[in-house]
Amino acid sequence: MNTTAISPIDVARQNIGAYKGELLAALPSHLQDKGVGWLTSALSALRKNPEVLKCANQDPGSLIVALSEAAQKGLMPGTDEYYITPKGGKILGVVGYQGEVELMYRAGAVSSVIVENVYEKDKFQWNPGTMTKPIHDVDWFGGDRGKIIGSYAYAIMKDGAVSKVVIVNQERIDRAKKASATAGKSFSPWTSDEAAMILKTAAHDLAKWVPTSAEYIREQVRAIRDVANEPVKPAPEPTPEAVVSPRQHHPAPEPAADTVTGELVDEGEQTDADAAWFAQQDA
Repeated sequence: MNTTAISPIDVARQNIGAYKGELLAALPSHLQDKGVGWLTSALSALRKNPEVLKCANQDPGSLIVALSEAAQKGLMPGTDEYYITPKGGKILGVVGYQGEVELMYRAGAVSSVIVENVYEKDKFQWNPGTMTKPIHDVDWFGGDRGKIIGSYAYAIMKDGAVSKVVIVNQERIDRAKKASATAGKSFSPWTSDEAAMILKTAAHDLAKWVPTSAEYIREQVRAIRDVANEPVKPAPEPTPEAVVSPRQHHPAPEPAADTVTGELVDEGEQTDADAAWFAQQDA
């Protein structure tokens, strides 16, 4: 009789592997060639935190539900695009700040998305009736900027127009934190990276005013087709002014950063082994 116990991470790997086909099939086309890396990222999120791993094995169904949502949205689980967090013995998936912004870019309507936190020592000015976008002056080399007092977000559309400017004050931050299923817990993103969650609140509010779905892309394709079928070709639209993408100001986190605790994790050969294991399944 074989009494060798299987490790918790092996249990989780097998649970994810059992749904490999369904999860990869749900990924959008731009991630299809990164399927093994996507699965490995999901497993890494469990490997980094014992509480997350415990809940994933305790209720594997909730893990697959969360991963399915991440796959359908085309977001990388276990990163600032999509958090994997424990709640009540189950796994809860949470779209992160970078995930909200990524969905806006992917819809194809915006050329730039600006989301920034405002600190108490910053100079910030916004008059909705007379300004198209806020003025935010920061002394980047002045040391302590004080505490965060709010955030804002807006987008530059492909035609050069400025979207609605969204302002997030302390009251809105408190409401977002109160609505969070994990706020106040040690493993919550609100605990480990409150600044990112405040940015996410602003990005989430902005998403109500700019396209974030694939349906927008389909509408654009249909519009282009209809124009092409018209007998008279319309005059070309002027090229909008180039805008530097704020992605340069918000680089992706280090891949080995624990999105639950914020600690750095040296996964080394473990990640390579996970990738090799997933690649062999149903090969």
